[in-house]
Amino acid sequence: MEYDKKVEIFPTTTWSAGAGCHGGCGQNLYVKDGKLIKVEGDENASWNQGRACPRVLALKQYVYHPDRITTPLKRIGNRGEGKFEPISWNEAFDICESKLKDIRDKYGAESVIFAQGTGRDVGGPISYLAYNYGSPNWCQLGLSGQSCYTPRLGAMKTTMGDFAVLDASQFSAQRYDDPEWEVPKVIIVWGQNPPPTCPDGFFGHWVVDCMKRGSKIISIDPRNTWTSTRAEYHLQIRPGTDGAMALGMLNVIINEELYDKEFVEKWVYGFDKLKQRVQQYPLEKVSEITWVPEKLIRGAARLYATNSPAAIQWGVAIDMNPQATSVAQAITHLWTITGNIDIPGGNVIARPSHGVTTYPYSTEELVGLYGQELVDKLNKLRIGCDTYPMVKGFRGWAQPDMAIEQIDTGHPYPIKGAWIQTANILGGQAARARFHYDALKKLDFVAVVDLFHNPTTMALADIVLPAATFAEKDSFRSWWVPLGVMHKTIQVGECKSDWEINIEMANRLNPNCKYKTVKELINDRLSVAGFTFDELVKKGSQAMPPKGDPSRPYRRHEKGLLRPGGKPGFNTETGRVELYCKAYESWGLDTLPYFDEPPQSPVRTPELYKKYPLIMITGARSSLYFHSEHRMIPWLREKDPDPYVEIHPNTAKEFDVYDGEWIYLENDLGQVKRRVRISLRVHPKMIHTLHGWWMPEMTGKEPDLFGVWDYQINKIVPGPQHATSGFGGGQYKTTLVTLRKIIR
Repeated sequence: MEYDKKVEIFPTTTWSAGAGCHGGCGQNLYVKDGKLIKVEGDENASWNQGRACPRVLALKQYVYHPDRITTPLKRIGNRGEGKFEPISWNEAFDICESKLKDIRDKYGAESVIFAQGTGRDVGGPISYLAYNYGSPNWCQLGLSGQSCYTPRLGAMKTTMGDFAVLDASQFSAQRYDDPEWEVPKVIIVWGQNPPPTCPDGFFGHWVVDCMKRGSKIISIDPRNTWTSTRAEYHLQIRPGTDGAMALGMLNVIINEELYDKEFVEKWVYGFDKLKQRVQQYPLEKVSEITWVPEKLIRGAARLYATNSPAAIQWGVAIDMNPQATSVAQAITHLWTITGNIDIPGGNVIARPSHGVTTYPYSTEELVGLYGQELVDKLNKLRIGCDTYPMVKGFRGWAQPDMAIEQIDTGHPYPIKGAWIQTANILGGQAARARFHYDALKKLDFVAVVDLFHNPTTMALADIVLPAATFAEKDSFRSWWVPLGVMHKTIQVGECKSDWEINIEMANRLNPNCKYKTVKELINDRLSVAGFTFDELVKKGSQAMPPKGDPSRPYRRHEKGLLRPGGKPGFNTETGRVELYCKAYESWGLDTLPYFDEPPQSPVRTPELYKKYPLIMITGARSSLYFHSEHRMIPWLREKDPDPYVEIHPNTAKEFDVYDGEWIYLENDLGQVKRRVRISLRVHPKMIHTLHGWWMPEMTGKEPDLFGVWDYQINKIVPGPQHATSGFGGGQYKTTLVTLRKIIR
């Protein structure tokens, strides 16, 4: 077959709307006459090695979907009526500028919330706009306790001074052929089923690649998954008891002296105190808490501790534990005391590729981008700073549970506006979804940046600004590796990238704004890597850090590459990994890990458990959808058309429900509809359902809002029940419910 010479192939990086993921993959865009005709994985991209997920393969349907918003819209009826009219970009920018300046003049810049979702490259643009406007209140509004990666990041940063990830050779362009790399002998997959997705700067299929090369798996998961069915040990844990499990495994490793004595002696602080703490968690007690037999816990702990190199890959379930920062702290102690830090095949230190910051994951990076003076100024009014020292001391987020309460009450100062970007708050991330709806209705002005109408745009938006997919934008990515760029290859309607929109608004709101164009900002950020945007495009849109670069493993603590001044050790107060956490001590938190029972559970709330005897797990990732996205894409919806609930056969028999039947899941907060899928993937005392469901085919105006109140599972997820630190604790995986048949 002769190749069509009119077709151009553009290698690019994904991290954006369309693919709907945390990105990093190299993809080839096939373009003819200015139109996207197909997408294929880029075999030259070491990150994904030519592989592509269903979402990116369906990109053409996403890009050219007839319901896509391709021009700015202004609301012309009452909120919720679904009446919008197209306007020009100038008019849209003028309205946003006027409204935001008016709020700032009357109430202060802090009275506008800048709310983001997850996925596309929005963290950089939205924080840039918030800080140029002068607002300290940037957050994932609705995500109770910021329960998505931030608790794990915070625990790692305070414990070891850096972040860490499983080493699947992803830091090397040679990948599995790199002679420096070793295959992990054992991988603990904790609260995650990696193959279907691309979580937190990690390509899920890497775990499978390691398994093919000999890695043995320990799965800690309440569900039976592809991963757990191939594991040496499956610890089918009760949701929300991961902290007890980690402490029980630490008990075995320490008491049986299976830890790395040389590493602990040289590089660890507070081992004796941790040893005392874990005595409170003998396996008999841990087994009772977690519902996992003692012999399985002991066997898994021994297998992990006696097979170096070994690594841990974990999921968002950790963040949704009742004391998530403590749970994550305990898990970091597992790879610490076994000496599996920054060694080939262990949990390696993860720093932004080539030292390039896309957007700030920590206060340290925030100060580097914007300066200590601005950070100190913002912290004076940032929601949650005075209540939660860890919120003040780590990352730039406002505390989301306190933020929605403040929107509702107006205390201690009023919130009058919201800039919502890549966040379907009502249809996606918001626990207590109804409460968020009622509170956000009180705002004077709401601008939403997105690609499709959804429950949030319909219910709240005064202005809707049409965003771009990764095929339509210039942007960059440096979440660990690779250093990548997205470069614009097509134009759809009048859509603009998040960076274009926010840099324009930043210049309108701040006459001293540093950058005038997207390329100017990107080139400045890339300068530490020695690249320009155009140079990186010519290299195939991705670059890996060279050997010896501080953003590349291994054993950097020995080489003085982690601490200021080139001193050996870790980037902590003591220069060691702190099992006894000095930062927690300064914040008034428990310095050592501990277990706390979930707010709703058979143990803490036995009377509620009698009424609602099933533990509902939500949020497992799908290869077809990303959070609340993609329900309108034909290829994807065809494969998973309905919001299902997985129910064990014994449970189905007990409640007299059959496979394929529509039922209600309900508790004191209300009820939502689900279609039964009888499955052995779940425990008889648990059920599992996907989150983020709304129906694009239904009426968008109120009261329907695309069926969100019938199908949005977060309607019955309670809150606020965040952790003592302010980070983590969202009840997305531990809510108690019952089943009820729909009587027609």
